[in-house]
Amino acid sequence: MNQVHIIEAIRTPRGKAKESGGLSDLNPHELLNVLYDDLVNKEILELDLLDEVILGCVTQQGEQAGNIAKSSSLYAGHPDSVSGLTINRFCSSSLDALNIGYLKIASGQHSFVIAGGIEMMSRVPMLSDNAAIWTDPETALDARIFMMGSGADLIASLNKISREEADLLALSSQQKALKAQESDLFKSIVPVFNKSKNLTCSKDECIRPETTMDGLSKLKPSFEKLGSQGVDALQLKYFPELKEIKHIHTPGNSPAMADAASIIFLSKHKHSTNAQYKSRATIKGVAVVNDDPRLVLSGCKLATSKLLKECNLSVKDIDIFEIHEAFAATIINVQRELEIPEDKLNVNGGVIALGHPMGATGTVMLSSLIDEMERIDVSNGIVATSGAAGAGTAILIERE
Repeated sequence: MNQVHIIEAIRTPRGKAKESGGLSDLNPHELLNVLYDDLVNKEILELDLLDEVILGCVTQQGEQAGNIAKSSSLYAGHPDSVSGLTINRFCSSSLDALNIGYLKIASGQHSFVIAGGIEMMSRVPMLSDNAAIWTDPETALDARIFMMGSGADLIASLNKISREEADLLALSSQQKALKAQESDLFKSIVPVFNKSKNLTCSKDECIRPETTMDGLSKLKPSFEKLGSQGVDALQLKYFPELKEIKHIHTPGNSPAMADAASIIFLSKHKHSTNAQYKSRATIKGVAVVNDDPRLVLSGCKLATSKLLKECNLSVKDIDIFEIHEAFAATIINVQRELEIPEDKLNVNGGVIALGHPMGATGTVMLSSLIDEMERIDVSNGIVATSGAAGAGTAILIERE
């Protein structure tokens, strides 16, 4: 098996998923093109040597439909010979795109791959593809599919996680993210010029500096009404040890919807195609799992545990973790169960503060992980995501 090296990891800022957001006037092809151009302009990539573009995208509807990996490659002027593959594994999509690229290079099929993700939630709203698992109760029931927020409240109820704990986690995420942004720690960001608004978007827009515990405590639960419409009763039927479902998640301790794109340039060599840029990291292991779908968002914990076990490592052996804040209760449970120290986990905030562009989130997080590993000069790190229906992916990287 070939070693697989990360030559570059870049992303756009995360824009607010609103018409007023700094990226909302660009279509997904235009946004991805900013990152493709950056690789070419830095002479990291010679296009004639690129084998494939693999992208995650959750809502493949409208502008994001039609195999956006291939169509965006053609839009960017890549050679016709470059293959394109778009995948949907819910919010783990971009890490799974990266895994596919890793496997293709490791097996000798490819030499150079771009892998990442795209999600323009201001232009292609979540659930706008009208999938039967979200719109048809009978299909959802047969498939044991619950909405993400309902799964988060179930995890909170099963693990006795309080509303106060969830709000404290959210406040910490906001504070860490703000400090990191003010300290210019997100080096992987490629600024994006929005000609419609005549502005350059260069910073993540979803951080809320005004957040306080008092403000968070006043927000109403987001999924209580859904629970009263039959979801609570069904969850209690599945988990009879519970007396009630506690609805602790609000807009303040849930992921912020965002627009963003992110890409990782993978190579079988320890350098770029012209040998000018050295590898930043090597992929040392990948774990892909699916946990109980009724828990919805527990996959990142199981994937991280599996990865550590398969690599014969413990939490103490890992320098830093970047794990998906798929609602506050999920990350609280991960930290409790795996006993990850506070100073190793999401040290620059998570998606509750920074934004969650679903199909792009995993590789956005990976770029931030590499930035931080280089800044504090450590050797290894793990990035992990949860997706709906129990999906989970974790990747171990080692700095060159």
